[in-house]
Amino acid sequence: MKDPVTTVTGISYDRENIEQWLLMADENTSTCPVTKQLLPRDTSLLTPNHMLGRFIRSWTICNAEKGIEQIPSPKYPLNKSHVIRLIRQVNNRELYLQALRKMVTMISENEKNRKCLDEAGAIKALVFFILRSFKEGEFITGLDEALRIFHLVWSPTHENKQLVKENHDLIEAILWILKSHEMCNNYNQVVTIKTHAMLVLKNVISVSSTNLSSSLTPEFFQEMLNTLRKNSKNYLNQQVTKAALHVLIDACPRGRNRLKIIELGAIFELIELELSNTEKRVTELVFSLLSHLCSLADGRAELLKHAAGIAMVSKKILRISPGTDDSAIQILGLISKFSATKEVLMEMLRVGAVSKFCMVIQADCEAYLKKQALEILRAHKNVWNNSPCVQIYLLTRYPGQ
Repeated sequence: MKDPVTTVTGISYDRENIEQWLLMADENTSTCPVTKQLLPRDTSLLTPNHMLGRFIRSWTICNAEKGIEQIPSPKYPLNKSHVIRLIRQVNNRELYLQALRKMVTMISENEKNRKCLDEAGAIKALVFFILRSFKEGEFITGLDEALRIFHLVWSPTHENKQLVKENHDLIEAILWILKSHEMCNNYNQVVTIKTHAMLVLKNVISVSSTNLSSSLTPEFFQEMLNTLRKNSKNYLNQQVTKAALHVLIDACPRGRNRLKIIELGAIFELIELELSNTEKRVTELVFSLLSHLCSLADGRAELLKHAAGIAMVSKKILRISPGTDDSAIQILGLISKFSATKEVLMEMLRVGAVSKFCMVIQADCEAYLKKQALEILRAHKNVWNNSPCVQIYLLTRYPGQ
């Protein structure tokens, strides 16, 4: 034990372990492990066992020479009134910086503090703080902390969704942060602020209303693409790349957003990003976004314009994940169905796409992927039949499909 607490049944446990036990239990299984009596799931009802705690810490000190690690005095759960007072101080021009730094420290201590800040309304105070910085047109000291706390505390509760889902000003404020080049003289701080801003934007766009998402401007999407381009040159980090890709994927289905993104050259940027990428999750997100964009004729045309377009998509099949296979075959299926000129079909043959279809049919893949690959092969067998990489039996093996 490090931090002993006593339950209402009179049995003492280590705080972390009994809290985890109660968190994983439901109303019927939240019992005392020793007595089997029902326990309330409210962990605030756990009482610190100060005497046992002192004995444990004293023992570790006495046995320090034997290599026993000393245990610091535990930090007890926050008082809600204290949390509410801190949140109010966020919009006090004299006390806000100290309050924000205290909140950062609290979040780093444990998950319960994070939840406590969320339930006490921290997101609302942070939104007002970010908007104040935006409307005053200057980067207030503490903006980095505010963005970081927002991202770490955020949960998609009804209250939080209502606060941001139609908040056009918040989107403009985050875009302003991302576009600003001279927010401070410290390069590392600039990168940190923009990283946290992008993570906040990902949270907001994931719950935004159709009205807000549909009204996103080309300027907004251009900044997302600029972020991807800069990150491919190691300006930012992979966390930001993934956040930007999530934003674009979430925005795609709304209004004319797919066309806006395509017209800004997103297909080219995504292919270039993937050609230099080595991270699995980034590849999955890139392919998910490409499958959205290639559902439009303009998107398919842009992919075909890139010399490495078909080759890059084909190469990733059966090499990354089932999700990537799904997106890649969907992309190539759309091209073979709606953009299948003779030149395109011969390009697919030349770069190995046709061979990959054959491999999918024989691999341990989902049945629907095998079916899609077989349909693509059959649709163009007259063009591909003479190729040594296409085995005839693959086109006749499943006559009922």
